[in-house]
Amino acid sequence: MMTSKTALRRLSIFGSTGSIGQNTLNVVDHLGGRENFEISVLTGHGNVELLAQQAKASGARLAVIADDRHYESLKSELSGSGIAVAAGKSGLMEAADREADWVMAAIVGTAGLAPTLAAARRGADIALANKECLVSAGDLFIESVKNGGGKLLPVDSEHNAIFQVLEENQRHAVERVILTASGGPFRTSSLEEMADVTVESARAHPRWSMGLKISIDSASLFNKALEMIEAKHLFGLRPEQVEVIVHPQSVIHSMVGYTDGSVLAQLGAPDMRTAIGYALSHPRRANLPIERLDFAKLARLDFEAPDEKRFPALRLARLAMTRGGVQGAVLNGAKEVALEAFIEGRLPFLAMAEITEKVMDDLTALPAAATMDDVFAADKEARQRAAGLIR
Repeated sequence: MMTSKTALRRLSIFGSTGSIGQNTLNVVDHLGGRENFEISVLTGHGNVELLAQQAKASGARLAVIADDRHYESLKSELSGSGIAVAAGKSGLMEAADREADWVMAAIVGTAGLAPTLAAARRGADIALANKECLVSAGDLFIESVKNGGGKLLPVDSEHNAIFQVLEENQRHAVERVILTASGGPFRTSSLEEMADVTVESARAHPRWSMGLKISIDSASLFNKALEMIEAKHLFGLRPEQVEVIVHPQSVIHSMVGYTDGSVLAQLGAPDMRTAIGYALSHPRRANLPIERLDFAKLARLDFEAPDEKRFPALRLARLAMTRGGVQGAVLNGAKEVALEAFIEGRLPFLAMAEITEKVMDDLTALPAAATMDDVFAADKEARQRAAGLIR
């Protein structure tokens, strides 16, 4: 007879101190907390106080701080708690090796690649909120999940929406997927107006309050470009099957079009807990405290074709998908450097796409990735090329 302890579902949350991680712990608490789940690992980047607080509240077995300069501080915070402490890259790999049935992969950037890949190879179900795993290493990552035997559960709201309405027994009839985009703060701006965009205006999203970098990526639609590449890998699509439509109300999160002309859409309030809860409870649906849509109050839903002259990031995503190989890693690495330069006032807003495209064109001859080292090498080369162009 199984004890209640062995029946608990074991979870690891990579990036627990970020927005996705905090919302994941919120969903876990709502679905029974320690009565139904055992938290194997929590990781954070540098927020020692919050990570320690989360670890104590959830009864985590291991807490990992990615910035190893904070190791002693975290160790002190958790002294006497019985919670193991680790730090740095080795700590993140230790986290990946810990037994967990389900892993929330929410570490931002390429730092999340190695531990998430290791957890996938071990056979854990991966709730994926890290874009780089698929953008930079899509083929390798999909292969690792397949070989490991776990499930890949998308958490980005757009991909989670597709996941919800993509009928498994109808994959042969999928004609296209349609990612929705809010359009950001410059949806109606002219090219001339966008030439003078400032960091403050780019971070001012009309609907959501987000971090600086993701806000600017949303303003340039680079976030949507990365999501296009993710969708290709997640759902085994051809580049021409991935479309984007601007939908300012952000009520429809994405759609799947079928060969009989039907289009299935997932609608809901813009709350990340919906996607997290679906990934955690799949294939069942959880009872979540999410705002319910009032269709009478919605009044209207608007849609616009994206303008790739003003938002060339979408065209670059299609180029990266068509070229294949490590072009996704090149696009992402170059874009990251260009983004930093824009934030620091060294590059105009529109030049981010120009720099990224130039680096992509320069590095078309790089070989396809056979290992993660190949991915990291392509990322490094792209960043160096972008930095050189900006200088």
